[in-house]
Amino acid sequence: MDVRWGQPDDAGELVRLRALMWDSMGVGRGDDWHDACEEQLKAGLADGAFFAAVVDRPDGSLGLAACGVGMVWQALAGPGDGRIGYIQSMCTDTGWRGRGLARAVLDALLGRFADLEVRCVRLHTSRFGEPLYRSIGFDERGYPELQLRLD
Repeated sequence: MDVRWGQPDDAGELVRLRALMWDSMGVGRGDDWHDACEEQLKAGLADGAFFAAVVDRPDGSLGLAACGVGMVWQALAGPGDGRIGYIQSMCTDTGWRGRGLARAVLDALLGRFADLEVRCVRLHTSRFGEPLYRSIGFDERGYPELQLRLD
């Protein structure tokens, strides 16, 4: 299996897998966000705001089997330079699960963060992904992350 870096023309497939991720978590809320997300991905992959590790379907059919999207968020500097890596949209298409694709994608993303000298990487996980992330050392932060929705 070969992991490659996603290109702007992969944006449609990245959105498809992102929707599958949300649906598998029981969070599906329609598709009114798809177009906006695809435009964000096209622009972000083109200008470097995002990078995506992707695996094409191993059987040679069109489309992606797995993906993950990374970005570097700049917070205020503190006991570090304030750069925080964030991984999102980790998803393996249903028919390709259990073959190590997610681990390969994650390894590629973590390698990119290491190349960028980003020392802290965060993500949110579902119960499906949690064992993979914990197996390589992701754990809870030392203080709670709280969220307030203003809608």
